[in-house]
Amino acid sequence: MKIVVIGGTGLIGTKVVKRLTEQGHQALAASPNTGVDATTGQGLAEALVGAQVVVDVSNSPSFEAAAAMAFFESSGRHIARAEREASVRHHVALSVVGTDRCQESGYFRAKLAQEEGIKKAGIPYTIVRATQFFEFLRGIADAGTDNTRVRLSNVSFQPMAADDVARAVAEAALGAPLNKTIEIAGPERGPMSEMVARYLKAMNDPREVVPDPQAGYFGVHPDDRTLVPGDHAHIGTIRLEDWLRQPRTR
Repeated sequence: MKIVVIGGTGLIGTKVVKRLTEQGHQALAASPNTGVDATTGQGLAEALVGAQVVVDVSNSPSFEAAAAMAFFESSGRHIARAEREASVRHHVALSVVGTDRCQESGYFRAKLAQEEGIKKAGIPYTIVRATQFFEFLRGIADAGTDNTRVRLSNVSFQPMAADDVARAVAEAALGAPLNKTIEIAGPERGPMSEMVARYLKAMNDPREVVPDPQAGYFGVHPDDRTLVPGDHAHIGTIRLEDWLRQPRTR
């Protein structure tokens, strides 16, 4: 089966392409690096010829509200048009757990607009909402850093490894369209401040994490429900401690 992975040269896309290829499928990594630009439509029609499934794991290069909205709206419009012309049977998109609860943020408003566009496009779909990746913990720490301290909320947090994300996305791509949204998350739930502190300690990062109930999260003021999945989430297998032992994370 031919599966086109939009954003196929990024963190998640590379892993999805590898998994699908290892299972005998023709997985095409589509990104500006390979001559396919979904924001302009360049190369999309050619890439989708013969494709049964399109997986979109691309992401806006900017968290700024207007830039993110422009990215997701333009890429979504071009992808949907190319899918209809190529008679694609299944669109799989990666989104974020809590998107609908993070609407204070312009970036998450753009993600929700992307999801709504997928639902209206007329292509059978599956939306996979993931919690934050372990690979993003440093970025969360950096965003909360004030001199040598990292001020972070202690709300519930359930991050996951990119490998688990890729596994779930690949499984969705090989399954039938669900025409609904599913959630995926890591196997451990705990306070955000505590999990980031564990990460920094393992990385020998001297910054001190200070739990701060007033700390925001990329423009959002989360509560204990904001960033975690519901009761029926698909749970990954890689724990933070296991991931930290992997040489490539250091």
